[in-house]
Amino acid sequence: IAEDDAIVGMLLSQFLTESGCTVCATAATEADAVALAAQFQPDLVIADSSLRGGNGVSAVETILSGRATPLAQIFITGSPYGVRARRPDAVVLRKPFRNEELLAAIERALEAVTRV
Repeated sequence: IAEDDAIVGMLLSQFLTESGCTVCATAATEADAVALAAQFQPDLVIADSSLRGGNGVSAVETILSGRATPLAQIFITGSPYGVRARRPDAVVLRKPFRNEELLAAIERALEAVTRV
């Protein structure tokens, strides 16, 4: 999870864990998101579009450049237009969202990776 708001990151982590997911790390900065993804090699990245020291889109692009395998990704944002401009096919979840919407977004992101 790449989220600069500690409370939102904690709530996301808690919900995902309760839903059966394994959360390997939470990052608040672009640099930490990239470093932790390199360390843990996650199957899915959930990134806020705004992070300390950068943004989630740049973080994901950097993470993808260092991977040989596809990576499911979800962008969470209050304003989806900036994400869509850079990654038109991205799974984007607009804040505020309901937990059911997050689970549906995870399914879409994972399905997109299996089609690659």
